[in-house]
Amino acid sequence: MLDMARVHEAFEASTDFTVGIEEEFAILDPETLSLDQRFEELRDTAQSDPVLSESVAGELIKSEIEIRSGRGETFADALALQRAARQRLFSLAAQRDALLAATGTHPWSPWQEQEIIDTEHYRRVAEGLQYVAWRNNTFSLHVHVGVRGANRAVRVCDRLRPVLPELLALSANSPFLDGRSSGLHSVRTQIFTKSFPRCGIPDSFGGWQAYAEYVDFLQRTGSIVEQTQIWWSIRPHHSYGTVELRICDAQSSAADSSALEALVAVCVAQAAIDEADGVPFEDPPGRFIEENFWRAIRYGLDGKLIDLVRQEEFPAAQVGERLLAWTAPARAELGVEPALAEENGAQRQRRAFEEGASLQEIYATEVAETQRTYAAEEVSA
Repeated sequence: MLDMARVHEAFEASTDFTVGIEEEFAILDPETLSLDQRFEELRDTAQSDPVLSESVAGELIKSEIEIRSGRGETFADALALQRAARQRLFSLAAQRDALLAATGTHPWSPWQEQEIIDTEHYRRVAEGLQYVAWRNNTFSLHVHVGVRGANRAVRVCDRLRPVLPELLALSANSPFLDGRSSGLHSVRTQIFTKSFPRCGIPDSFGGWQAYAEYVDFLQRTGSIVEQTQIWWSIRPHHSYGTVELRICDAQSSAADSSALEALVAVCVAQAAIDEADGVPFEDPPGRFIEENFWRAIRYGLDGKLIDLVRQEEFPAAQVGERLLAWTAPARAELGVEPALAEENGAQRQRRAFEEGASLQEIYATEVAETQRTYAAEEVSA
């Protein structure tokens, strides 16, 4: 049973603005670039590495591997830990003649051929969700940010609900699936957040009491047995005392991933600062946020989003600039300056497709970028 009193204590004892990073990678056959079910092999080999033994984790399917930074006291600390883990993981994969890739979906490998990893949690997921779990061959990045105070953490999640589509638009990196162009910029989001239960953008709870009552309802009605069965795009993490933001596609380059992680960290911090300072917040209805959510899935940075306060459209390409302006106080306090790219992965891949490149050629280019940047980046940078 989930002990919500203990969870409350974890948030009351949490430290503001610690950071943890999680990145998911596809495991590929180096000859075909198709998904290759070698997670157990890489995980077992990683046990002899003191860094990777703590940072490597499984994520649903055997052709996927995740690395976790662990807790950093600052964003810079977390990124340094993650860079060290990235470099070691890519070196290990190369030694085992495997490739790692980082886009939100694999362009052609059939979901019917992927197997679920053998853990109690994922056996429960597969048994409970069936097709919904089997179909979910997706790759993303998650950022945890410490927020002190249980009530404050829930209200920070509330404040960030309208920001989620904007971060998705910035991170969109999955235009292809099932051997064809999906017509979407983040098909990962469509097949995951629009399919899993208790997923996507959560309701606004207003504070800890309503959230704890909802989790209790889920337990009493036999809907969940553990917190990780709440798959929202933002959630209070019960074990770590963090706000975990989970909306973003995996990024093909290490620089793009690090910049996005930095932006997410300062967005959470800014929401926490605003909450502590009593900055007014207009909590929009979920149906309004859903309009932006769909636009981010469909058009990414190429379309328009809605300013929900003014109820006016604006070019989605302005999202990065707008978020940087809002987070200026948090960026100054944390000493974090996200170096956002001019275009995202979906724009880059869709442009190549429109110019006549095949899915195989486009994906090979993305894989090469991942190999070049994640494997070779300077750990001390």
